[in-house]
Amino acid sequence: MQNFKSSKLYGFAILAVMVIFFYAIFKVLTPSNFGSLANLYSYFQSSIIYSVGGCGLYFIVVMGLFDFAVGSNIVLSSIIGVILSEKFGYPGFIIGCIGCGTLIGVIIGMLYNRLNVPSMIVTVGIMLVLESVAVFAAGGVKQTLAPELRFFSGAPGNIILAAFAFALMWFILNYTRIGTYCNAIGSNEFTAKNMGINVKKYKLIGFALLHFFVGIMAILTVSYGTTMTALTGMSTMSRNFQPLMGTFFGVAFRKYGNPISAIVIGEFIIAIIFNGFVALGAPTTIQNVVTGAALLVIVTLTARGGRGSVVK
Repeated sequence: MQNFKSSKLYGFAILAVMVIFFYAIFKVLTPSNFGSLANLYSYFQSSIIYSVGGCGLYFIVVMGLFDFAVGSNIVLSSIIGVILSEKFGYPGFIIGCIGCGTLIGVIIGMLYNRLNVPSMIVTVGIMLVLESVAVFAAGGVKQTLAPELRFFSGAPGNIILAAFAFALMWFILNYTRIGTYCNAIGSNEFTAKNMGINVKKYKLIGFALLHFFVGIMAILTVSYGTTMTALTGMSTMSRNFQPLMGTFFGVAFRKYGNPISAIVIGEFIIAIIFNGFVALGAPTTIQNVVTGAALLVIVTLTARGGRGSVVK
């Protein structure tokens, strides 16, 4: 029994119970507006966008770092991708989104290592800069992706690209040193340094990988929505939290050996909750309350320190 409780199957069983539990609640409350097969397929397609960002965030969250520039990078990378797509088609769109996203990740990693201040402070500052750069790049105009370049707006394009991102994360975690070293740094940074791990190098790699996945998320986001508008005043902050919730599912279930599937299913659970409230006709404020409450519950269950530990 003890072996079963630490197996992948047990982790999947817990996630499956959570899916069924939340689905059943909203299906009972609003049977006519929620939960048809077409609805579930729609929830899944929207959730895989956040799952890609959640996979990227996993690389830094396991090291105890956070990044609040994800939302602003999605906006800027989407705008750069759309602008380049007007001249170079799909190559410009894909390279523009992923290239811009990855470059920003490298810059954040270098600044974090150089300034030696908490990642939250660095990324909040970068977020404000990126929002301004996005306004400048867009020229104050809403950027619209051309209809002939919307292969990733729905199935099978979005599923293929998301599957590529999940397979890439699986390969990195299982067949490179990056996954092992990120976990080692997160468990005890001082011990990891004494073991000869170049901590600064792998934190930089973590930020670069995060924003590579954010670049992929930008492709899916602007393809799904077809337009992107530059925002200022920290308005992009809200884009950080939904992928982050999926990441916490991944962190919580990594002990069962399946962080990627936990991120994907976790985002699907969040999508069920959001759309359940929409089906009930709940106002946006109630949905924000649910988002905040869900984030607090997930963080409490997954990232809370043990008794006597120091909370910074």
